[in-house]
Formats: sequence, structure tokens, C-alpha cells
Amino acid sequence: MITTQTPFRISFFGGGSDIGSFYSRHPGSVLSVAINRSMYLTTHPYFDLSAIHLKYSKTELVPSVDQIEHPILRAVLRELVPKGGIEVASIADIPGGTGLGSSSAFTVGLIQNLNARAQRFLPPGRLAEDACRIEIDVLREPIGKQDQYAAAFGGLNHFTFNSDGRTTVEKIFLAAETIKRLEASLFLLHLGVSRSASTILHEQVRNLSDTSIFETQKAMVAQVEIGKQLLRDGDLDGFGRLLHEAWLLKKTLASKISDGVIDAHYQRGLEAGALGGKLVGAGGGGFLLFYCPPRAQDSFLAAMSALRRVPFGFDLSGSRIIHVSDE
Repeated sequence: MITTQTPFRISFFGGGSDIGSFYSRHPGSVLSVAINRSMYLTTHPYFDLSAIHLKYSKTELVPSVDQIEHPILRAVLRELVPKGGIEVASIADIPGGTGLGSSSAFTVGLIQNLNARAQRFLPPGRLAEDACRIEIDVLREPIGKQDQYAAAFGGLNHFTFNSDGRTTVEKIFLAAETIKRLEASLFLLHLGVSRSASTILHEQVRNLSDTSIFETQKAMVAQVEIGKQLLRDGDLDGFGRLLHEAWLLKKTLASKISDGVIDAHYQRGLEAGALGGKLVGAGGGGFLLFYCPPRAQDSFLAAMSALRRVPFGFDLSGSRIIHVSDE
């Protein structure tokens, strides 16, 4: 039995620039952090040596890879299916469709797990690229590359997406006191609605042909360097205000990123003392992230009590194997 743990992520700045239709024309750039909410995947030889048993939000028992319904499981197992029967089970700290990169964490964790079963170790960059190839090239999902890299590397990172397809990873190291203050000032609030990112991302990709939208995306890329410097300077309130500026830009990229309900919750958070925030992921639902300084947190939490808060911290390790046994 082999179990992998792969972190979810929060993207602060530059989201959307990791899509090929953007970075093929202008370098993309994202500042994101992996969090200690994870996807767990366990594989085990299945008793029936001619079958594949899958347990995720539903259960599948099939005689061949081609009959698997789950697209990621089908695509990965086509390449990495071990000899004999195999059982794959997944558990997640937070459901999918909430903007935390769960699908890519699933892909990264599965590739990590099945390679470990074959006694192969993949470094984080290779793990991320293999996951990108499965999701973007094989499954033709309209997504970018940041989620796979965040899941594979862990920690706080600046990812640069180059026009030749290479991704550069710069790990950001901050003073321990800055990390502690930042973790204590960020709040994830669940809107109670999950969503499929595909529709929003398809529109966002189409809209990049519009010069004004493309320039907006470039402006969001420029915020990455500003955000990095604010963190290094320990100016967390400035970081929070920059999140607000980024959210105002992000909302213009596609029509369904936000709506009246989301805007009302966001405005309520600002009026209660938050300095900024954003909807994590592509948009349409999932989680609102807020930055709120300590002086206003009591009033902020009281005002936002209708939404479920999910506490979190940063995850520095990336996808890893947490259990191996012969049983």
C-alpha cells in the first residue's frame, strides 16, 4: 500500500497568465502558496488481478483502463497501470470545484503514487510537467500550469511561464515572523457553492484576443513583482490592498467570474475591516480569500459569520509519499 499527500494552493497574483494562449505572447507570472489542506491517494494491489477498483466520489469496478469513467484516472492509468489488479482510493480535505486546485493535486498525487509503485522517483519539475501534459495536452482541459507546479513544489513560489513552454520556479523565503503574521491575517470563507471552472476559463481564453483584456492580464502579471517585494518588506497591509486591486482586475477577464452575491459578500468583508481579497480559482463560487489585519479581525469575523471559515496554514513540502507498506 502506498499513500501520497498533495497540497492544495492559493494563488495571490497573476492568475490566468499561466494559460498557453497568454504566455505564448507574453511571459506569464504567478505568485502562489501551497496550503495544508490536501488530496490523499492510496493505491493497493486488488484481489481480482484482472480488475481495476476505483474509489473517489463514486466507485468504479472495471475490467480495463478504457472503461474507466474518471478522465484523469483513465488517462494516467493508461500510461502507468501496474501489472495485475489495482485499487485506487482518494480522500480530500476539501471538496473539488472550490478553486483550490484540487483536480491538479489529484493528478500530481496519482502520478507520484504510481511511479513510486514502480520504484521510480520524479523530481517536482518532472512531476508537474507530467501532470500538465495529462490535463492540458491529453484531456484538453482549458487550464493553465500553475496548479500542477504548486502541488508538486509546495511552499510560496513565483512561477514564470515562458513562451518556449519552460516554467521557472523561484522559491520565496520570508522571515518566520512575516509568515506567521501573514498566515494569521488570511481568511478562507466558503461561499457554499461549488462550480466547474471550464466555462469561465473557455471564455477567459477567448477574451484574450481582445487587446484591452490582454493588457489587463499583463497588468495582473506586473502585480507579482510588487506583491513579492511587499512580502519581503513585511508590508502585509500593502499586500492586502494589492489583493483588492488584483481582484478588481480579475473580475473584468470574463463575465461569470463574480456575481451579485459574491460581490455583496466581498463588500461586506471590506466594510468590516478587511483590506482586500479575491475569489480563489477561476471564479463563480468556491472560496473567498480575505486579508484582514489583527486590529479588525473580531469585527470582520462577526460580519462574515454567515460563511464557513476554513482555517489553514502554508504547506512547504509539496506532493510526498507518507506511507508505504507491504500490506
